[in-house]
Amino acid sequence: MNKTVNINLGGFFFHIDEDAYQKLGRYFEAIKKSLSVEARDEIMSDIESRISELFSEKLDHSKQVLSLKDVDDVIAIMGQPEDYKIEGEEATQANYNYTSSNYTKKLYRDKDTGIVAGVCSGLGHYFGIDKVWIRVILVLLVFAGFGTGILAYIVLWAVTPEAVTTSEKLEMTGEPITISNIEKKVKEEFENVSERIKNTNYAQMGNQVKSGAQRVGSSLGDIIVSLMNVFAKVVGAFIIFISAITIISLLVSLFTLGSSAHLDVPWINYFESFNYTNTSIWLVALLFFLAIGIPFFFLILLGLKILVNNLKSIGSIAKYTLFAVWIVSVGIIIALFAKTASEVAFDNKVVKKEILNIASTDTLNIKFRYNDYFAKDFYNNDEFKLVQDSSGVDCIYSNDIDFEILPTDEKMPYLQIEKNAKGSSFNEAKRSAEKIRYNYTIKGNELILDNYFLTDAKGKYHGQDVTIYLYLPKGTYIKPHESVEDYDVSDNDFFDMHYSTEDYVYQVVDNRVKCLNCPPDEEDYDESSKVIINENGVQIKNDTIISDTKEIKELKISEDGIIIKTK
Repeated sequence: MNKTVNINLGGFFFHIDEDAYQKLGRYFEAIKKSLSVEARDEIMSDIESRISELFSEKLDHSKQVLSLKDVDDVIAIMGQPEDYKIEGEEATQANYNYTSSNYTKKLYRDKDTGIVAGVCSGLGHYFGIDKVWIRVILVLLVFAGFGTGILAYIVLWAVTPEAVTTSEKLEMTGEPITISNIEKKVKEEFENVSERIKNTNYAQMGNQVKSGAQRVGSSLGDIIVSLMNVFAKVVGAFIIFISAITIISLLVSLFTLGSSAHLDVPWINYFESFNYTNTSIWLVALLFFLAIGIPFFFLILLGLKILVNNLKSIGSIAKYTLFAVWIVSVGIIIALFAKTASEVAFDNKVVKKEILNIASTDTLNIKFRYNDYFAKDFYNNDEFKLVQDSSGVDCIYSNDIDFEILPTDEKMPYLQIEKNAKGSSFNEAKRSAEKIRYNYTIKGNELILDNYFLTDAKGKYHGQDVTIYLYLPKGTYIKPHESVEDYDVSDNDFFDMHYSTEDYVYQVVDNRVKCLNCPPDEEDYDESSKVIINENGVQIKNDTIISDTKEIKELKISEDGIIIKTK
């Protein structure tokens, strides 16, 4: 029967055989003698904590007492004191079967090298990469992942323990927890502390101690500097992300445009309709890629410079070459834009006038019609659309048509069609306008207008449009169809079309077109019943007195005076 002993090791209680206890005691004594006085207590505390962990792994519900073999196994892992050169020399192992190659890292937070909580530094140790790239990934997740980077950081902060003890710091970096490594780690920390103390300006520190306000100011300054550093890193990562996305998009656009130059795709035809310089679409895409991509490439370098210290430069030759290429690209683009602008610098038109032979007592019916070959209703409007007509000719189709009703002193109403276009000169603009194909029909007292026009696609788009002016003498009756609504641009003070029905009849009176059969709630107010009170006094339009038999519809006070509307 073996005698057992209770021991407290690293804050944990263990039951151990007496023989094993004596051997463990001799082992601790040998280690203690091999250590220098400097940091001996802290090193021994870390060694005890590590051995306590190893002992805990050997115990389970069926085994509660540590044996001599368990102590031998732990000593084999930790190593004998004589296996190491202790006094500041580099450690060499003799009987060591627990190497770093088969040692598993553990994830901890490294606050010694971290900025906030040491999460990124700990992940860097665990995955064996620079902590800067972990920070870049988290920042990208903040912007591209809808804030998941912040959530991930908070979760890792909450669940990942901080590396406090020397054993935990060795586990974090993947180094075996042996006597040599523990001593080396502790000595390194002591040397860092000693170096900081040695370099301390005691006179300055003494002055700071004298003033509590100075200490607070210094702390606030350190916090501000740290926050500014973090902000700079975030800005750098954001610059890299945006610039990289832009360059990738430009590359995709470049290869798409370039590879599709010989394919029959609709947007190529649209480009050709506006390409007045006849420049290859692939060349235009390349120029835009260089003009936009090169500045964003330099922004990526700037972001990397903010994130990575001592980043090597790409060299003066590369910089000046890229700058020269950028200058040439921008210069060519400016020249192309100038050439394009000159092609639409002048406006001109072609005018056609036609008298409408209708009796003064007849009502002029006005209607727009659509071509069911190009559209299926009045509401399918396009200012610019490439189509083929029924004969297979490429055309530009447009509903860019304006209709306006105006008064005239002539005895007969008349129609004036103006075809407008742009060009590099007045003559070129007029030639483009002449190529516009627009039709209308007059059948008795009915005016039927096309709601579209066509022009040859080979002539390119030069801002073509059609304006229709209908001049009406006083007393003329008109009945507009509901289709007029989409194209009417008349001055509402002269002609205000009511859209509730197409059965309304209008008549041209002295200064406007008046609705004759509109209901009272839609009828315009009577100008003859208008009272104005302003700085000039009281004025009644047309000397009309509002009788007590009329019902006042609306009373309005504005900067023009008081307006009374009656029914």
